[in-house]
Amino acid sequence: MGPPTWASVGDIPRVVFNRRSLVRTVGVALVVGTVLFAINQLDVVLSGKATTGTWIKAATTYLVPFCVANYGVLTATHRPRP
Repeated sequence: MGPPTWASVGDIPRVVFNRRSLVRTVGVALVVGTVLFAINQLDVVLSGKATTGTWIKAATTYLVPFCVANYGVLTATHRPRP
């Protein structure tokens, strides 16, 4: 059985929180987010100069690829209403 599909906005949580989709989107966020974190913030953290702002940026660094991966899932699983 394939991933669930959606036709209306109310169906989106069912697709996004589907275990199979969630495992994939979290995996993408971890891999891509870690690479981006290393590029953008790792030097600040390793130098001991990380501030609250640095950690907020780090969280956002993981959130963005998670959202983009979910957008891809939603694009691929959208089924227009008949």
